[in-house]
Amino acid sequence: MKGAQSPLRVAILGTRGIPAQYGGFETFAQYLSVGLVQRGHEVAVFCEGDRDRGEFRGVRLEYVKARKLGPLSTLLFDATCLWRACANFDVVYMLGYGASALCWLPRVFGAQVWINMDGLEWARAKWSRVARWYLRCAEAIAMLTPNRIIADAVSIKANLQTRYRKIPICDVIPYGCEIVSTADADELRSFGLNSGSYYLVVCRFEPENHVREIVEGFLQSESTQKLVLVGDHRRRGKYVAGLNSYKDDRIIFAGPVYDAPKIQALRRYCRAYMHGHSVGGTNPSLLEAMGCGNLVIAHDNAFNREVLGDAAFFFSTPDDISNAIHILETGPAETGEMRQQVLERVKSFYSWEGVVDSYCNLLEIAASTDRARAGEVVAHIPVAPRERSVAYSKAP
Repeated sequence: MKGAQSPLRVAILGTRGIPAQYGGFETFAQYLSVGLVQRGHEVAVFCEGDRDRGEFRGVRLEYVKARKLGPLSTLLFDATCLWRACANFDVVYMLGYGASALCWLPRVFGAQVWINMDGLEWARAKWSRVARWYLRCAEAIAMLTPNRIIADAVSIKANLQTRYRKIPICDVIPYGCEIVSTADADELRSFGLNSGSYYLVVCRFEPENHVREIVEGFLQSESTQKLVLVGDHRRRGKYVAGLNSYKDDRIIFAGPVYDAPKIQALRRYCRAYMHGHSVGGTNPSLLEAMGCGNLVIAHDNAFNREVLGDAAFFFSTPDDISNAIHILETGPAETGEMRQQVLERVKSFYSWEGVVDSYCNLLEIAASTDRARAGEVVAHIPVAPRERSVAYSKAP
């Protein structure tokens, strides 16, 4: 759907704002809001800041001051955004469910409220026991307060359906990414790297991202290449300290990399991208690696299999990673085919244009008074059979 028959006023909440400078939700909000404006809708993104209204490529920017109140800061910010979005919008779209208990507010004023469920946030090890309890409660409340919930993967919807007797109308619309066909290889010099001479990990160093297993699997291999770890290796904690204890000249702790040309070059020219995330849905970092045409070695779970199909190596143990590296470095013909499969998968299922089109279809349903049309929008993304893709992780 290229144009909108019934333009709507849409508010997007739950991010620090656009232009995107922070993370996946901000990038998503930028592409979605600009795309919806280009298709005729009126869109406002609520941003963190102490200033008057702004504008970005046709999107209205509404600024809300964030107060420093420790763990309550995000909840208070979201609550203020929800209150300000109560009037003058047809659809209020909250990214994340942390403030789900307050998402009934715009409904009182006649707006539809959507919540993006953002994976299994309560399962992350970084949260305290109290924070996990709160997030579990917030997820449960999100089954009651919005008109619709949106999952970024079929696996997320299936997970919710197994744990709750009844859920709201749930649409499945993934995130998107761009195809990156070139990058400046000179950016690698600051890391002492050459094209194709390293494996890459980009993530927060947390147990659910399986960085330790990746490091151990790489060290078990006989590879002479480098393993580049992009993330905050100076952060306090036992897990990060354990990673820093690995002493090997092949391991490079690159620290956080926020410079776009540098991270793009690291992704574009790596031998393979290693992805250990296990508690999310459609992970933006994985999509960005796929958009570079990377070979991928991914943790074996339903979320990653849904995104990658059979165009990847999958691991459950360090041995699996060592086996995958052996296959990659002995150069079988199928690895070239896998790169092409990854790019085709991005073009077919994860283009930003396709994502925006899906949201336009959803807005058309929201604007319709025909209750028979008020069904679900579900992404039809084929998932590889488990038997086929596991075979890729076995060394001959």
